[in-house]
Amino acid sequence: MEKVAYIAAPGTIVLGLLYYFGTTYTQAYYATFGVPTADLQLSVEAYLVRSPSAIFFPLWLLLFCGLAVLLVLGCAGRLLGRPEQRARREAVTGWLLATGLLLVLAGFPVFFWEDRLPRLPAGWLRQFVPCLTVALGATLAFAAVQLRLSSPDGRDRADPGDRTADRLWLAAGALLLGVLTMSLFFGMARYVAAAGRVEALRDAAGGYVSSPRAVVYSRVPVTHHAPGILFDDLGSAKGPYRYQYRGFRVLAKTPARLYLVSHVPGQKSRTLVVLPDDDTVRIEISP
Repeated sequence: MEKVAYIAAPGTIVLGLLYYFGTTYTQAYYATFGVPTADLQLSVEAYLVRSPSAIFFPLWLLLFCGLAVLLVLGCAGRLLGRPEQRARREAVTGWLLATGLLLVLAGFPVFFWEDRLPRLPAGWLRQFVPCLTVALGATLAFAAVQLRLSSPDGRDRADPGDRTADRLWLAAGALLLGVLTMSLFFGMARYVAAAGRVEALRDAAGGYVSSPRAVVYSRVPVTHHAPGILFDDLGSAKGPYRYQYRGFRVLAKTPARLYLVSHVPGQKSRTLVVLPDDDTVRIEISP
């Protein structure tokens, strides 16, 4: 971590991750409705604001699991660090290393050949079991490396052979940390994308209550298939914008388009009405 800090400041890395997760969440949310996020022209701050709510739960879960792992490693190192526990310590180290590497090898192909692997049941299992398998394996193998490096097994620190072995074990631990980081990042990205889709479906089921209301006045009749929209022809006496449509909610707005949905709770409607933001329509927006 100290070497990485020479290349990129920790704050820059955190902001980059928040921006990536915010972008992933936003793209998954609007893709559920068929809205291209490139048209929205959102700012960097808008993506950063969306990321904390998306990663709050998995981040706290990772922190809790990390604390549990540290406590287990501390207790194991204390119990197995005594000289009379050398044989048991070597057995535990070998078991942890072998089990961890097997789990990593079993789950790692998902990063490259996911489409060719036998599919797990649809849902959260398919999304997260492979990457969590790799993370668990890397954690167990890293625990073995920590036990090996921290155990006083009578090695001669001045012996070049022992120093080389320690450096190899240390390099293996660094590689395992890289595998662990990559698998957790992969799992977090999948969770954030799934959270965006779930939030979009939840908004659709609730009738988009958090979106502002919109009343559309149009010069010409608007053909649409959105349910629950009330239409009224105000007549020519009301001016050019005689056709009124009530019941819309504003899902998104771009400099050239308005993306509207209907406020119909309980029907999970995702019918999107796209109107040009020009002088052919007039929109009244209210909370």
